[in-house]
Amino acid sequence: MSISRLPRTRTRAKRANTAAAYVLPPTVSSGALLDKGSDRRFRMLVNDLFTIASRMEIVRAHLGRRMGLSGPQYSVLIAVAHLQGERGVRVGTVAHAMHVSSAFIASETGKMARLGLLLKRPNPQDRRGVLLTLAPAGRLKIDRVSAEIRAVNDMFFGALDAESFAALCVAAQALVKGSGKAVQYVDMVESEPSSALSAAE
Repeated sequence: MSISRLPRTRTRAKRANTAAAYVLPPTVSSGALLDKGSDRRFRMLVNDLFTIASRMEIVRAHLGRRMGLSGPQYSVLIAVAHLQGERGVRVGTVAHAMHVSSAFIASETGKMARLGLLLKRPNPQDRRGVLLTLAPAGRLKIDRVSAEIRAVNDMFFGALDAESFAALCVAAQALVKGSGKAVQYVDMVESEPSSALSAAE
């Protein structure tokens, strides 16, 4: 190696050290989310949640395929099974439980009704609405994979004891509420350029 190359090597090393010295600004400001002023645990949590969400989608899609359905349709069918009771369940009730729109539930349940998996009948208390129940074919599809559903859920959540499971349930409900506010904020911010453009036109 020639002497003339040494300064360049040192310059590159200096630049590398400068880049490595960058410190990410805090991604949260709430004291409850900081550990001795650091947001490292928070960032680890976000990464873990992304991983969990991705794997839940993989599992849901698999169970849906086992029934000949999409992942979301599987979730809707299971939700109706849990909520229908003796008289059936309203579209809005299913939408509220799943944190999705009533239009989405109406669309997906309509598809599954045409497949013969769900039954729809007028709601005697509100003739404009319908009550959803599982059709015999829908119950049969669930029964055929119920053992696998239990096995997968036991593997997915089996590391939790009763105390940590209860704490997770409470935390998840709080995150659903907080994430809703965050999504409303994002929707508002992303709609502003369009609104400004429309006003200019």
